[in-house]
Amino acid sequence: MTRKESTVPRRLRFEIFRYNPEDAESVPHMQTFELDEAPYMSLFIALNQIRETQDPSLQFDFACRSAICGSCGMLVNGRPALGCRTLTSDLPELIRLHPLPVFKLIGDLSVDTGTWFREMVENTEAWIHNQQAFDPEAQEGRMDDDLAHAIYEGDRCIECGCCVASCGAANVNADFAGPAGLNRVARFMMDPRDTRGDGDWFEVVSNSDGVFGCIGMMACHDVCPKELPLLEIYAYLRRKALAARFAG
Repeated sequence: MTRKESTVPRRLRFEIFRYNPEDAESVPHMQTFELDEAPYMSLFIALNQIRETQDPSLQFDFACRSAICGSCGMLVNGRPALGCRTLTSDLPELIRLHPLPVFKLIGDLSVDTGTWFREMVENTEAWIHNQQAFDPEAQEGRMDDDLAHAIYEGDRCIECGCCVASCGAANVNADFAGPAGLNRVARFMMDPRDTRGDGDWFEVVSNSDGVFGCIGMMACHDVCPKELPLLEIYAYLRRKALAARFAG
């Protein structure tokens, strides 16, 4: 009888990173918990069960029940993933969980992605720049369907941080815009409501902290839970940057 056919649940062993940087006596270590697997159990469910029944001090992030996606990112057996979308049935009996790298550690599996994303937005000025005064009587602007779809693709990013955590450049260069940052830049570069020219964008993305800082591993593309076309986005940014350079 195979495991899927068996009615006896697996006994899962979780090795979870524990460390509280606010506690001077806390030391980074791995702590083991065991749990019987339930049908359709996700890491989100498993961690909540561990916290409720074994250790209420366990820290991890989730806001799935508040319609805020992307907060439960973590390293699952060394690979960035969302806890709510990762089923234990797809994992071995030994599951090792670590916090996402790059971001500031809050405690255990909890990291501060908000500060990183805020700084990224400020550094890249990733918002619509428009010098025209707002006219409440103006007609709604028209946009080509293909362009609107391309912009929508970039807007699907949930800022979970998985792509950043998997990025070799972001792990060694704290100033690198990261995959999520470059995706956000491309989204506004495409937007016809933004009045910045190619030369303005060249200053944002053409250095080692921008698209040319990418080392081409494309792990970001592999781990993105929304399956954003990051390879196409980087190619678009490189073409625009090179065109602006030679035009100038």
